[in-house]
Amino acid sequence: MRHDLLIAGRGGQGILVLGYVLGLALVKYEGMYVVEMESYSAETRGGDSRVEMIVADTEEETYSLRIGKADMAILMYRDQVYNYAGMVRDNALVLIDSTFIDKAPKESWNTHLVPITKKTLDFLGTPRVANMVALGYFVKITKLASPESIIKSIKEVVKPEWVELNIKAFNLGFSLTD
Repeated sequence: MRHDLLIAGRGGQGILVLGYVLGLALVKYEGMYVVEMESYSAETRGGDSRVEMIVADTEEETYSLRIGKADMAILMYRDQVYNYAGMVRDNALVLIDSTFIDKAPKESWNTHLVPITKKTLDFLGTPRVANMVALGYFVKITKLASPESIIKSIKEVVKPEWVELNIKAFNLGFSLTD
């Protein structure tokens, strides 16, 4: 089993943290092999932020440093939905934050439109943890990792004062429906 995963958004949305938490959970707690490449603009807020991740059962399947065309994607902002549509294959499972866009550019995707940022604000009072809400929903629909693995990773990666809120955000995402 191999998955090519694309996670994209804008600076300040926690895209790199989302990728790191997921990657750590997959390697350390799920026994998977992961190759990850991060890309972000020099701007602190609002610039492009992207994680490309290859997830596989065997080391041999992670021969590349870059994904081909993603068969799974998390797209957190309108611009990245359109900018990276060409990197996502037909029939891919795609989670889109519908707070910023209400339609996927490709009908061939298995699209989940969920108002991630809006739900984060409504239930947690801040958009700062929308990345973990997205991760919770993504884990729910893909079963790529167990919730317990993700929570362990959050505890290792996130600053102690933010752990509780990030776990609440992850659990919120895991409870959402389309």
